[in-house]
Amino acid sequence: MNQNDFSEADQPPSSAMLTPKQAAVFLQVSTRTIFRWIDTGELVAHRLGRQLRISRADFETFVKARRGS
Repeated sequence: MNQNDFSEADQPPSSAMLTPKQAAVFLQVSTRTIFRWIDTGELVAHRLGRQLRISRADFETFVKARRGS
């Protein structure tokens, strides 16, 4: 996925891994919704110790799939 897949205003944070809170802010949903999507497998997250992180690639795939529905 490249930078042109999202308009400039629609860009998620630039780091390679997002926190659930960052994903929630970007999508304008609650962190509870993000955790529900992770629990149901709709959004892929990786556990690093006790913390959850969402890769930018997985996040962009999720957003594209949601926009298509």
